[in-house]
Amino acid sequence: MLHLRLITPADRTKAVISAIESTVGTTHLVVLPGTALEPPGDVVLCDVAREAGDELLNELRGLGIEEDGSIAVENIDLSLSRRADAAEEEAPGEAADAVLWEQLTEATHEESTLTITYVAFMILATMIAACGVVLDNAILIVGAMAVGPEFGPLAGVCTGVVQRRPRLALRSLGALLTGFALAIFATTVFSLGMDAIGQFHAQMLEQPRPNTGFIWRPDPLSFVVSLLAGMAGVLSLTSAKSGALVGVAISVTTVPAGANAAVALSYGDFAQMWGSAEQLLINLCGIMLAGVLTLYGQKALWRTQRGRWSRGPKTPKTPKTPKA
Repeated sequence: MLHLRLITPADRTKAVISAIESTVGTTHLVVLPGTALEPPGDVVLCDVAREAGDELLNELRGLGIEEDGSIAVENIDLSLSRRADAAEEEAPGEAADAVLWEQLTEATHEESTLTITYVAFMILATMIAACGVVLDNAILIVGAMAVGPEFGPLAGVCTGVVQRRPRLALRSLGALLTGFALAIFATTVFSLGMDAIGQFHAQMLEQPRPNTGFIWRPDPLSFVVSLLAGMAGVLSLTSAKSGALVGVAISVTTVPAGANAAVALSYGDFAQMWGSAEQLLINLCGIMLAGVLTLYGQKALWRTQRGRWSRGPKTPKTPKTPKA
């Protein structure tokens, strides 16, 4: 269930109430006339099943509530209410399959903004990965993958394409490319500094590296893994299962490829540098392609489910009587 807190202009409160009452899957409607001070208006509270949330949000935006008032959405972790249970039963589809497009757009907007923190995480993750490739240490590589924040902009590109929001897609792509460019540059300088103090050596990069040599030797499996990781990552975002993102992060060779390219560049090993750059490009393209296709698939699936539901009976189910 989702909890909505709305501040509505007084002249549109009746329309808002009508939209909420006409949306299947809503309950616990509360209206507090004239209680909002900034912006001035009425406060309207309600709970809605996640499956019906996107439809209701679209109606509220159509009334201009986000322009002259406020729409706040929160996830309800626990709701002990027979009316809430009945509302979830009435709503079409399953909550796990529902996509809140506004929530997804807002989340990817925040994650894909080029900030100092984002750049810092990119640089630190790439430097950690640089230590991993030089030492042939798989643990450091996994750690660097988990630290890297690159999936946010990747998801932003996918969401911008599917939602036809070119500004979001271009801003996300800009943050992604700028982040990697700055991280590779900083890691190249870092590698030269580590070499100057005797911690890195060219022989460490050229010697056989059974644990990390794959980073600069891309193959068809690299593209397959990036596709699978992109699908899993987008599904984790749309279903609010953010824990799966950690697994996605350590499944693709993005940050390690950038790190290997930086270290190879510092030693003039252009074969490894180009191989790493190719690995990085394959992974980024694979994730974005899979993400776009997954979002389109979810959109089509949800449209089909709603179409089947709209053709069926719309009488709400009566709540079950409790057992004695």
